[in-house]
Amino acid sequence: MENAITLNIVFGSLISMLLAIVAYFIKQLHSDFKNMEKDLTEVKTMALLIKTEFKSSYNMLNQKVDYLEHRVNIIEQNNLKHSGNEK
Repeated sequence: MENAITLNIVFGSLISMLLAIVAYFIKQLHSDFKNMEKDLTEVKTMALLIKTEFKSSYNMLNQKVDYLEHRVNIIEQNNLKHSGNEK
């Protein structure tokens, strides 16, 4: 009878220790997922920032190209006028 009680205590202690170890690893896993979620949010924010910067740079480049096209058209028209006057 005393052996059965001692055996129950040993198994109960062993199961409690194993459950405590499992709980510890689950807690660590949970904190890792929280950190990963935080990092993912930072990555999304940086990607959005980079996308916005590229978009603004693209728009500025388009404006410069449009301006240069306008200047080239004016120069071409002036050249055509001068070449027409010379003939």
